[in-house]
Amino acid sequence: MENVPEKFLDDKGELNTSALVKSYCELEKKMSNMISVPNDDSDENVKQKFNHAIGVPENASEYPTNDLFDDESVRNKFHEIGLTKKQVEQIYSIAEEFLQPTLKNLFELQNQTNAINELKNFFGGTEKMNDALREIKAFGEKYLPASAFEELCATPQGIQGVYKMMQSFEPTVLTDKNVSENLTDDMLRNMMRDPKYWRDQDPEYVRKIENGFKKLYS
Repeated sequence: MENVPEKFLDDKGELNTSALVKSYCELEKKMSNMISVPNDDSDENVKQKFNHAIGVPENASEYPTNDLFDDESVRNKFHEIGLTKKQVEQIYSIAEEFLQPTLKNLFELQNQTNAINELKNFFGGTEKMNDALREIKAFGEKYLPASAFEELCATPQGIQGVYKMMQSFEPTVLTDKNVSENLTDDMLRNMMRDPKYWRDQDPEYVRKIENGFKKLYS
């Protein structure tokens, strides 16, 4: 009995089987409540018991959501690999920190693409849009304050507004006396004989003639 702990001996120094059985039962109960770390060969019950103990939710729908990265298939993947809610929150936080600048650039590029497409539709194609934008730039620099012109051209609608404003201006020419006069029908037809109109198709020159006829006959 030298190696038997005293708690398993009775008053006479003999083995106390009742105490030994009781201790064994308590040990067995404690071991049954212990959590085993699962491995690839562990059964599903062991894995579920471990996941529950560390805080993995019962199903993927219990994970926190995120406006930028929320996706049901992603949440299912989180659940499949056994992530806790706290771990998922940290993943979202890290993703936002590193991806937010990239996403912002993508959104800006998309907005630029949408704006260009809107202007193409408004002007009737890429070439006409580019011609009109050059005219608008020249007009704005000549007639509008720089800050106001920059603000107006920040959106497709503003650019269209400047174009319409430009179209409404009364077309004029300089006479031999360097005095500005309203264009007449004869003046406009004479202007059409200029190579800038029929050969070079100068956008600003063509626009002035077209607007002149509009003013006279609309």
